[in-house]
Amino acid sequence: MNFTKNILCIGAGYVGGPTMAIIALKCPEYKVTVVDINEDRITSWNSDNLPIYEPGLLQAVQAARGTNLFFSTAISEGIRAADIIFVSVNTPTKTFGLGAGMASDLQYWEKTAHQIVMHSDQSKIIVEKSTLPVRTAEAMERILSENKKDIHFEVISNPEFLAEGSAVNDLLEPDRVLIGSQQTESGRQAAQAIVDIYAHWVPLEKIITTNLWSAELSKLVANAFLAQRISSINAISALCEKTDADVAEISFAVGSDRRIGSRFISASIGFGGSCFKKDILNLVYICRSYGLNEVADYWEWVIKMNEYQQERFVKKMIKEMFNTIVGKKIALLGFAFKANTGDTRESPGIYVAKKLLEEKADLVICDLQAQDNARKDLAGFDGRVCFEPDPYRAIEGAHAIAVITEWDLFTKLDFKKIFTMMEKPAFIFDGRNILDHQRLFQIGFNVFPLGKPSLTHF
Repeated sequence: MNFTKNILCIGAGYVGGPTMAIIALKCPEYKVTVVDINEDRITSWNSDNLPIYEPGLLQAVQAARGTNLFFSTAISEGIRAADIIFVSVNTPTKTFGLGAGMASDLQYWEKTAHQIVMHSDQSKIIVEKSTLPVRTAEAMERILSENKKDIHFEVISNPEFLAEGSAVNDLLEPDRVLIGSQQTESGRQAAQAIVDIYAHWVPLEKIITTNLWSAELSKLVANAFLAQRISSINAISALCEKTDADVAEISFAVGSDRRIGSRFISASIGFGGSCFKKDILNLVYICRSYGLNEVADYWEWVIKMNEYQQERFVKKMIKEMFNTIVGKKIALLGFAFKANTGDTRESPGIYVAKKLLEEKADLVICDLQAQDNARKDLAGFDGRVCFEPDPYRAIEGAHAIAVITEWDLFTKLDFKKIFTMMEKPAFIFDGRNILDHQRLFQIGFNVFPLGKPSLTHF
């Protein structure tokens, strides 16, 4: 088949793989190739056992793979053939040197820029898909423009706004698509080429074009605002527990105000995932680098409140279980940072599990998709933690249950049966407020929600 354009994505992770699958599905006249240095990951993308779990993703990949969607490790060949290159490489938080713990580590991004220069023999559009600090495109442009091949590269910022667990739907029906470019004639033409891709299925009124720097910063700000809402309601949940108010009732009342809305104001053990913490710390670092210390402090407290909520959850477990959990079996229902994903990056489950293990508890982890990642996250605790996919087997003989992830399955368990299987007194700590607390109390459990009065038999 003769394709009208060759699109390449460098990076086959949580963003690159799903995004390219949907572009290929909706743009059959384009050839879409995803490349990565990780051979195992590419092998998985070429199988029906994809390296990431997202509802609907396998079906999308199967519909386009081998027709106009291809996965490969041939990076240099892919670069040479591409008209448009999406860069979706990892940009983790630095763990060393200047900005360690806050700034983005751009080493993989810079290596990719040099690779593009090395293997290109014609002008190309380069699309930033990775989450990057504001004005990073300027550095990308400098690297690309230093070539001696008389090749022009136009850099576009097209940040992703995907929520894990709903990424396919977010791609198919996005709230908006943001495309930033230099405000030059060539920059606007390059932006239009990216608009033309998304316009295959996204209404034009939802495709927003901005300058390059606004697009880059918008991604960080969007995640900061969402995380801020979670930390805000979690701060109130601590106050509710002291005053016997009900955080769910408060969330409903506050969320009914259309100026505020109801999303991201449900109390929980805190946010996780690869983006929120990383992006906020990046924002903090940028603010400090410009001398905006008060602004940096403001956003840093969003992170601190998230950490406080996780710490508070563990302390309550220990306190309510008579100030000792030594040798007690605790079943963690869930480990992924949210439902409908196997991703455990920055999951509250990691903090909770490690703190409970430090207190010499015996843990059983039960998650629908994250068992393998949980094993990696808790490596080194052999003999102290078990992994059981069946929730009933996981809970059998336990002193306590802690709900970590809001998997719908956990709300449908037979808790009358579970109560008979547990040591007494039986404790439930609902870190997501997804269970029927009054019913659990009537069965015989001692129930400890977040931001609500505890229900105990003693």
